[in-house]
Amino acid sequence: MAYVVLKQGQTATEEELLAYCRSKLAAFKVPRSIEFRDSLPKTIVGKVLRRYLREEEAAKLKG
Repeated sequence: MAYVVLKQGQTATEEELLAYCRSKLAAFKVPRSIEFRDSLPKTIVGKVLRRYLREEEAAKLKG
């Protein structure tokens, strides 16, 4: 799973991003799916809260 936040005024589709990843990355590094978001949860310092994203995804799969 890859979480993507597009810059203001930019557009992209999941298929376009996956095609780009396939051309630039090794096969095992290409994400299985892409989720577009308005923003990512961050700490006060500015680091992405990956744990929060994992917990959110686990909750989606359970329910």
